[in-house]
Amino acid sequence: MAAAAGGTEAALAAALADVPELSRLLEGDPSLKPYAGDFQRRYKSFTQTLKNIEEREGGIDKFSKSYETFGVHRCTDGGLYCKEWAPGAEGVFLTGDFNGWNPFSYPYKKLEYGKWELYIPPKDNKSSVVPHGSKLKVVITSKSGEILYRISPWAKYVVREGGNVNYDWIQWDPENPYQFKHSRPTKPKGLRIYESHVGISSHEGKVASYKHFTCNVLPRIKDLGYNCIQLMAIMEHAYYASFGYQVTSFFAASSRYGTPDDLKELVDTAHAMGITVLLDVVHSHASKNSEDGLNKFDGTDSCYFHSGPRGNHNLWDSKLFAYSNWEVLRFLLSNLRWWLEEYGFDGFRFDGVTSMLYHHHGMGKGFSGDYNEYFGLQVDEDSLVYLMLANHLVHSVFPDCITIAEDVSGMPALCCPITQGGGGFDYRLAMAIPDKWIQALVGDKTLAFRLMDAEMYTNMSVLSPLTLVIDRGIQLHKMIRLITHALGGEGYLNFMGNEFGHPEWLDFPRKGNNESYHYARRQFHLSDDELLRYKFLNNFDKDMNKLEERFGWLSAPQAFVSEKHEENKIIAFERANLLFLFNFHPKKSFTDYRVGTASTGKFKIVLDTDEEKYGGHQRVDHNTDFISEPFGHNDRPCSLLVYIPSRVGLVLQNVDMPN
Repeated sequence: MAAAAGGTEAALAAALADVPELSRLLEGDPSLKPYAGDFQRRYKSFTQTLKNIEEREGGIDKFSKSYETFGVHRCTDGGLYCKEWAPGAEGVFLTGDFNGWNPFSYPYKKLEYGKWELYIPPKDNKSSVVPHGSKLKVVITSKSGEILYRISPWAKYVVREGGNVNYDWIQWDPENPYQFKHSRPTKPKGLRIYESHVGISSHEGKVASYKHFTCNVLPRIKDLGYNCIQLMAIMEHAYYASFGYQVTSFFAASSRYGTPDDLKELVDTAHAMGITVLLDVVHSHASKNSEDGLNKFDGTDSCYFHSGPRGNHNLWDSKLFAYSNWEVLRFLLSNLRWWLEEYGFDGFRFDGVTSMLYHHHGMGKGFSGDYNEYFGLQVDEDSLVYLMLANHLVHSVFPDCITIAEDVSGMPALCCPITQGGGGFDYRLAMAIPDKWIQALVGDKTLAFRLMDAEMYTNMSVLSPLTLVIDRGIQLHKMIRLITHALGGEGYLNFMGNEFGHPEWLDFPRKGNNESYHYARRQFHLSDDELLRYKFLNNFDKDMNKLEERFGWLSAPQAFVSEKHEENKIIAFERANLLFLFNFHPKKSFTDYRVGTASTGKFKIVLDTDEEKYGGHQRVDHNTDFISEPFGHNDRPCSLLVYIPSRVGLVLQNVDMPN
């Protein structure tokens, strides 16, 4: 036993020597000490890969700008330079409108490491042989003799015309591309994210446009007090109902909403409003499409993806990247850089991180919090190292970049600095909280609809009597959002429309609903109608966000919860010098209810879910002063007495304390 202990101590000492700030991580959570070797191995793999990139490619900065050479590019002399990676190809050619679709008239030259290049001289007048708007294809001749027509993985613009099944690759090379007018906003101290899908942003049954979102939705987001938008389904995807999660062209902004310039205008306009813009980036998997996707680009199943069964995600019916492959790293890191540089995005929400972290992809696995679940052979360390490289890159290029991991597993240290052996993310999307409230997006009822259901169709008018169901739903909807906002973490995310209790679920047009757009739209007009009760929830959401902007609880230390009383249904906590009180009891109101506080002083109400303008019953007098005295209660040195009605959330400020 002594020898084993000594060996453990030696392993810990070695890990501490190799990972610069691992000691800080282990001081914060000593339970991670048995896994120091895992952090050491991950960090060494990260640093070795970074060193290899430096030696072979001149550094990650140059490596991540490979979109400047790969794909099809107009040269300064008017010629065209083309480059692809197709290691399994026997031959590579460029064809399109420009050569009458002759498949073999422009052959690429074979280079080392499966790369191919082609230079096409300009016309006599120095103009490009392939003008802006031309249709193109890469022609691959496989080793088995097949002739394959493919879209370049680096294509910047693809469109689907008429009733075509597949997308066409369009050369996007305008003479006067969009020029950004506004600088990036400063990084928000507390993230209030408005998660958005451009296509469903209109109340009409159609695919809405970037311009519609820019003109109609951005001002609404600004007015509501959100300081960040997260754009979903931007990377081109052939199947609209995939919600953007079956990407076919990683460098192309979805043409179903408009042109690349239209998206740039959207981002630029958001920046002018002081709104940070995040991209929902999908590097966890890719569409199985081969005609207009990455799959079998060179005729093999191993180009970009793992070969064989390991390359398939059985639940998502999609392909899985081979993250240790050099050219896959080039492709994915360059993809991140592209969205930052070309479109001005301010960071990313990485989708499907749980699937990336484990060989089992989280399928059929529950995570109990036992640390053994996060280490060992089930972890895909190639994928984890890619995520570390991605975070290192984006934070190096733009230090204020924001990265969010959508991880339901709870992988320890995922949001710790890379120098501590962590993943380097700024935030983790806490999926368990929305799951608790059943705040569904696709194919299930929204929170409001679960609370009020069919009565939302008949009893949301202020001209009709307030029913018990509608009253309960409105009051709980506000309370749930407030307690999540204030107690849920360091950031807050709302899906578009949920702020006013959107009455219906989200369902994209598909065969199962006769290709209907009825549920693939956001009915913002409901919150604008003065005769409907949706306005109350909208008003509350706005004031809740404005209060956070004023006091900054999202960037404050975590709350001290002084009371969780099951029988009384009372929750009380303090954060950012504010006192939050919730009475979830359906019937009982409490007078002179004692609540613990950190300090003495005079408290005033700064937010009350029961206000009339929020659809409440106005039971609390806002002129009342609540005096906290040095009378200890619930492990707090001071306390006050407060009246808190049933189904009400109150926020009190100690006006004797500085903000």
